[in-house]
Amino acid sequence: MTRTELTQRQQDVYTFIRDKILNRGYGPTVREIGEQFSIKSPNGVMCHLRALEKKGLITRCPNKSRAIELTEGLGGTGGLPYVGVIAAGATTLSFEQSDRIDFSEMFARDDMFVLRVAGDSMIEAQIADGDYVVLKQQKTAHVGQIVVARTPDDETTLKYWHPENGRIRLQPANSSMQPIYVPHAEVLGVLVGLVRNRF
Repeated sequence: MTRTELTQRQQDVYTFIRDKILNRGYGPTVREIGEQFSIKSPNGVMCHLRALEKKGLITRCPNKSRAIELTEGLGGTGGLPYVGVIAAGATTLSFEQSDRIDFSEMFARDDMFVLRVAGDSMIEAQIADGDYVVLKQQKTAHVGQIVVARTPDDETTLKYWHPENGRIRLQPANSSMQPIYVPHAEVLGVLVGLVRNRF
C-alpha cells in the first residue's frame, strides 16, 4: 500500500495517531481524534479508523482501551521493544506497541525493554528529560536500585526503590522533589542502561 491510496483526511488521522503512539506512548481515543479534527460523531471517527485498518496501517482490539496500534513498517526482530514514554513522575505504559529501537548487541535480550524519560525527577542520577533508559524486565529489585514501578493507582514511574516498614518509598533523584510513598508497588523493570541521544 502506498500513501497515495489514502485520502487527505485519512492521512491526517493516521499522522495524528502515529504521533501520539510514538511520542506519548499510547494511542488516542476516538474522542481525542474527533476533537482534533472537529468530527462530532464517533461513527465518523470509526469510518476513518476502519479505512486505515483495512489499508493495513493500524490494528484495533475492541476489548482494550486506547487499543489502536501501528502496523506499517514497525515490525522486525532487531533491537528492543520501545513501549512508550516514562514520566519521571507518572504515566501509562503501552506494551502493545510494535516499534523497536536498535542498540545493536549491547542490550539485545528478550527480557529487556526501552523507555524514553519525560521530566527531571531523576536528574541527579544523570537521567535527563529525553534520555532513553534500558530496563531488565523483572518483578523484584534490591534496595536503592532504579526501577520502573507501578503504584496502586496504576501509574508508572522511574524512581529509586526503597521498601520500608509497611510501605514503599519511591525516591526521586532531585533534591527539589519529595518522595512518593505507597502501601505497595509492583516492580516492572530494573535500570541496566542509559542512552543520551544528544550532545
